[in-house]
Amino acid sequence: MTLDFLRVRNRRVRRQWATLDGTRDGAAPEENLDGVKDPDFLALGMGATNMMAMLWSLALGRRVVGVEMRGDPSLGVHWNIREDLFHHWGLIDKLMLERYGEENLPHRGDGRLFSLAECFYDPTTAAGAVTADEVVTGFLDTLIGEPSHIGGRIFHTEFIDDRYKDGRPNRVVTVLQPPEPPSEPDLSKVGRTALEALEGPSTFQCAASEVMVLMRRYLEMIEQMDLERGVTPRVRLFTSHRVVSTGTDEDAGYLSWLRREEGFVDCPDGRKRIRIEAVRELDYNGKFRRVRVPGSKVIDLGVPKLFMIAQGFNSTDAERLGFKQEDVKVDHHDGRGPVVAQADYLAGLLEILVDGRLRRRIASEFDKEGNEYWVRQIAVGHQDDAEVGWILVQVPDYKTFDPILAGIVAPGTHKKSKEYRAGVQQLMREFYLEQVSLIIEMPVAELEKVQMPYGPKLFSLVERAGVDARVAVNGVVGGDTFGNGHFLTSGGAITGMVGHAYRVLKYWEAIDAGVEHDVAMRQLADGIKQDTDWWFHVSAQEFSQAVPINFGAERIAKIEAAAGGGDSMARATTIDATRRHRHSLVPLDPSDWRRLLVRSGRMHALALPPIPETHPDLRGPDMRPADMMPADGMASDAMPGDAMPGDAMPADAMPADAMPAGMTDMEVMGR
Repeated sequence: MTLDFLRVRNRRVRRQWATLDGTRDGAAPEENLDGVKDPDFLALGMGATNMMAMLWSLALGRRVVGVEMRGDPSLGVHWNIREDLFHHWGLIDKLMLERYGEENLPHRGDGRLFSLAECFYDPTTAAGAVTADEVVTGFLDTLIGEPSHIGGRIFHTEFIDDRYKDGRPNRVVTVLQPPEPPSEPDLSKVGRTALEALEGPSTFQCAASEVMVLMRRYLEMIEQMDLERGVTPRVRLFTSHRVVSTGTDEDAGYLSWLRREEGFVDCPDGRKRIRIEAVRELDYNGKFRRVRVPGSKVIDLGVPKLFMIAQGFNSTDAERLGFKQEDVKVDHHDGRGPVVAQADYLAGLLEILVDGRLRRRIASEFDKEGNEYWVRQIAVGHQDDAEVGWILVQVPDYKTFDPILAGIVAPGTHKKSKEYRAGVQQLMREFYLEQVSLIIEMPVAELEKVQMPYGPKLFSLVERAGVDARVAVNGVVGGDTFGNGHFLTSGGAITGMVGHAYRVLKYWEAIDAGVEHDVAMRQLADGIKQDTDWWFHVSAQEFSQAVPINFGAERIAKIEAAAGGGDSMARATTIDATRRHRHSLVPLDPSDWRRLLVRSGRMHALALPPIPETHPDLRGPDMRPADMMPADGMASDAMPGDAMPGDAMPADAMPADAMPAGMTDMEVMGR
């Protein structure tokens, strides 16, 4: 067998191998780009804020384009929603019907007109474990003959104040009359400021994803309707796309940087021309990565009259246009002066019938030196849905979750070892369930048996904001991208949907009234900032943590002296170091919100136990579950000598900072 013969045979074999797989990835199919170029409004990021802005623009006859790289909405948290959103949707429904007529609007699966307000809430239809797609398609109507809506009412609004008073455990429980939902949208209430909305009581509860899916389906159906009719689409959506990447991702490499393309193209008059690309999402080494779809072409969207970037807390698009955020500082009145507003929380979803309930708790926690911290928990459910029990608990600053300090693993155990990481997760879960038991009054042993589809996950809230929302002659930044306050009152959702999005409506109304573009843009940008400042205003008290319970440097000095000294600044340094240590043990990854790890168990479909009048630290064995009592029979966090309950405080005497920001004495802990 000659060498030449072997070479020929090998070439033939290689050709055979090359053709064994009959599939071929040809060029990406051409996309229908009708109605894409030079839109009136371009939404970069299709979250709640931008989709509301798209709806307002559409209702005023504008052509809109939306760009989102994450596909369908997937944010799993539950929102407490003010009635303003219901009224806004009611006006959008009215304007759409007047402008386009019923024949040019989407209809639900049962043939009825697709009304945003009606799908969200209607007193004549049922709530419960209902998804937006089930309502829009009419699935439940066909299956059981019962019309439904996605929004749940709040029937129980409860506030538990378990902070120590005069060095003793003290409990004040305030139960409020639930807000009565409107029977139909009240258009006269549209136009209330974001501050008025934020300070109003929450009326509805709904999964964030379902609120956004409802808007997404409405926009999708209008787009599909127009494409099928062969008319210029009023709406174009690109849901697996992003502004062309500059090629500066952390692992893009130097050659990729040299080949970078620009997605924001400067026009001579200062406006931005915007180009997007189709992307695929990869779960690469435990992190989400996105790459351009091979063979796809860049899509030129032209120059929009107005674009808004609302892509969440971190937006590389906004950064590329020079947008920067600054830390927001608050004064805790603990002698340190203004410090960065930040707090760490553990979030989890348990299958517990919290029901149509909003329960908040504020309590005292003590470090090993006896210093007091205020921590908060919140339990949010959904009307008639036992699968929704979102419970968030604040982590006190002294807590580390260090398994070596806890004695779970041996000293010197590597932080990246399985044993060490398992210890961290065990400590987090134990702390989380202990805190959950205190707010919903269920024993930890029972909570261990409950199915947990998500968490507990640690995340850090750092309040930040931009200086100016305008980033181009024709562009602004909105939603959490511009600034973020505290989330416990669902303030971000309300600020974005009721505040920032409505500012876009006012922009179009100003343009229609003959106002110059630059003037209208300035009003839009200033309005976005004002709404966010109002959010900060109602968020400020959520960060307060008197250490100990007092206000002002002079009183802190006196208490420190009486306690044998102690330097507030030195303690502040210790707190900061503890936070950094905790974050190094439990890295904070925003993508964790999309990673579900179900801990199997049972569903607790029974009503929650009643709230006892006695503080947890003063309960005897007959009042407190055995698994919550330490071996010596004393509450582990009780202060020495504290055996008698403090005097109950009437609701009208409750300290202002015991209540969520913006709450009146008659509305104690309503959100």
